[in-house]
Amino acid sequence: MRKLVAALIAALIGLAWGGLAVAQDYPVRPITMIVPFPAGGATDTLARFLGDRLRAILGQPVIIENVGGAAGSIGVGRAVRSSADGYNLSIGTSTTHVLTGGLYKLPFDLLTDLDPIILIGSEPLLIVGKKSLPADDMNGLIAWLTDNPDKASVGIAGVGATGHLTGISFQRATGTKFQFVPYRGNGPAMQNLLAEQIDFMIEPSSNFKALLGAGSVKPFAVTGRTRLPSSPDIPTADEAGLPGFFASLWYGLWVPKGTPKNIIAKLSATMVQVLADPSVKQRLGELGIEITPLAQQSPEALLAFQRAEAERWWPIIKASNLKVE
Repeated sequence: MRKLVAALIAALIGLAWGGLAVAQDYPVRPITMIVPFPAGGATDTLARFLGDRLRAILGQPVIIENVGGAAGSIGVGRAVRSSADGYNLSIGTSTTHVLTGGLYKLPFDLLTDLDPIILIGSEPLLIVGKKSLPADDMNGLIAWLTDNPDKASVGIAGVGATGHLTGISFQRATGTKFQFVPYRGNGPAMQNLLAEQIDFMIEPSSNFKALLGAGSVKPFAVTGRTRLPSSPDIPTADEAGLPGFFASLWYGLWVPKGTPKNIIAKLSATMVQVLADPSVKQRLGELGIEITPLAQQSPEALLAFQRAEAERWWPIIKASNLKVE
């Protein structure tokens, strides 16, 4: 019996040291970052930029895997089912990692089936219209929508996504009515906006950087409390005639539940290092993303924030009686 106990203890010690060695050596092969939207949207742009920075520090490629659909819940589900070995990351937003939990009957729990890494940052939304839209400012847009109830079409990245809920809030604030057109992410929606198949969008500001630069869309207002440094000519909703109308999208990074704590700590510390880089701050600023304050850049802070957001938004989603297929 003593020999058996000694053998078991030796085996457990071996496993512990083996796990520590794996964590210390991590990573030894490419890492996959699952983006729950098609290529071309704000989350995809951010993921590819951060992936390059992580590769430079960790010494392994970060492969971007785009898995769109159901407001991001399909991609998050893929991450939940992935191996909890540190080689599968789940980047997402307030939509994919909070709002869908109030909208869908998910086969997983957003608050317990993923382990948090870091709250990356947040950005306001932009209200933009197609080039030929017969309105040149916010007051003109509201007047046109008022005169044409239920005729305008608004592209959204999925039913219940941030843009959708913000659109519902916009309707309530302005007394207007319009039709929502859901897409499998912001990329396809922006293509249809550019082709003038839909009238306008209310989505994260970083989505529209290229379109604004080319003059391909009409900007009406930013839903932040201050103007975007990258587009200082676009007024805030307050300034444009819609006082008190604020909305933002936040970004975070997770791993599948059960990922070794050593690896979580390494990923978290690496991301803190990435976000402290002046060139990263500059680039995210250009995208309209405000980096999370250092004191809140921890797994614990992200989990607490995620839970608070769920308590805030899930009752609103239920009260709106949103329907999804």
